[in-house]
Amino acid sequence: MRLRVSVAQQRLDILADDGAVLKSYAISTAKAGVGEEPGSYCTPRGLHRIRAKIGEGAPMGAVFVRRRQTGEIWTPQLAEAYPGRDWILTRILWLSGCEPGRNRLGRCDTMRRYIYIHGSPDSAQMGVPGSHGCIRMRNADMVELFDRVPVYTEIEICEE
Repeated sequence: MRLRVSVAQQRLDILADDGAVLKSYAISTAKAGVGEEPGSYCTPRGLHRIRAKIGEGAPMGAVFVRRRQTGEIWTPQLAEAYPGRDWILTRILWLSGCEPGRNRLGRCDTMRRYIYIHGSPDSAQMGVPGSHGCIRMRNADMVELFDRVPVYTEIEICEE
């Protein structure tokens, strides 16, 4: 099993070993487009692996800051109290690039950029770019994906 993210289609697919699509999810990639540079707020391209799974057993809507649960649960009232906060909710799949010089090591390192697949508020629109570089998913979809994929699962992030 492997994963494929289509930036153009704003979709994440779970693929069988033969390439057949087992499940598809609507997602949201970076509002700034694709790119690998630090500070670009872009979604990195190329081959990656899930390096760490964070948040197993956390409640739906659990808020994470720096990969740690804050003890908060996202609500519209919490969002109102912290306008502009980049909400990372429910679960985190931390990505690591596999292509030295493109998305691993040096200036273009996906893991050092803290690029994740993570849950997001219900109000976050899926199917259109809107993140700060990460790949956002609905919380229920994030839990389902988290439970299905092991650490080191390959994920290809492509523009088409």
